Amino acid sequence: MTDTTQFAGKTVIVTGAAGGLGRAFAEGFAARGANIVVADMNDAGSAETVALVEKIGAKAIAVTTNVTEKASTDALMDAALAAFGSIDVIINNAALYATINRAPFYELDPDEWDRVMAVNVKGAWLVSASAFPKMTQATGRIINIASATVFSGSPLWMHYVASKGAMIGMTRVMAREVGKTGVTVNAIAPGFTLTEASLSVMDDAETYGVSSRAIPRASQPGDMVGTALFLASEDASYITGQTIIVDGGKEFI
Repeated sequence: MTDTTQFAGKTVIVTGAAGGLGRAFAEGFAARGANIVVADMNDAGSAETVALVEKIGAKAIAVTTNVTEKASTDALMDAALAAFGSIDVIINNAALYATINRAPFYELDPDEWDRVMAVNVKGAWLVSASAFPKMTQATGRIINIASATVFSGSPLWMHYVASKGAMIGMTRVMAREVGKTGVTVNAIAPGFTLTEASLSVMDDAETYGVSSRAIPRASQPGDMVGTALFLASEDASYITGQTIIVDGGKEFI
C-alpha cells in the first residue's frame, strides 16, 4: 500500500519534468504527499505535469528553467521556497537525448557536443549548486539521473554517454563534499526506457534490449520511481556517492 504521507511537507524539484522520466518522478513523489516543482523549458508539457500532480491531490508549480544559466537555476530555488518554504529533494533529470545526432565520435559536431555537455552536465551542476545552500540540511537529497549506457558504451552516442559518465563522477565528488551536512548525493542509471523520447529514437524501441535482460520486458518510466523514492527516504540516509543501475538485469558484454 502506498504511504500517501511519506513525503508530506517535503518539496521535490524535478528538472526535465515536462514528460518522460521527469513526469514519472513528479507523479511518484506527489502520490506520497510531496509538493512538486516542475522545472523545464517546455511550458505546455510542464502545465500537463502540474495538472497530473494536482489530480493526484498534491500541490505543484511549474517554473520555466534554463538549467544552463545560473540566474535561471537561482530563480528556480527562489520560486520553490516562495511557494512551499523548503527545498528537500532535487532530481537532476533534464538532458538532451532524442534530439541529438548519432554519429561516430570522429564525426560528431563540436557545437552539438557543447550543447549536450551544457545541459546534461553543467545543468545538473548548476541546479545542485543553486540548491545546496538553500536545502534542508541533514535530510536533503540530490539524485542525479545518469544512464546505464555508460557501462555498455553504446556506439554512436559518445557525447551523450560521456555526459552521463560525467554525472556519475560528479555524484561521487558532490557526495564527499557535502556528506558532513547530512545531504546525500546519489545517481540512478536507467537502462533503455520507453519514454516519448526513446520511442522517437528507434523503430524497435518496444523490444530493444529485452532479450538481454534478466527480467525480459521493456522498461517503463515508472520502473525508475521506486529507486528515487528509496534514495530520498530516511532509510537511505547512510547511502551516498552511489550509482544504482535500474535496467532489469541487462547483460553487459
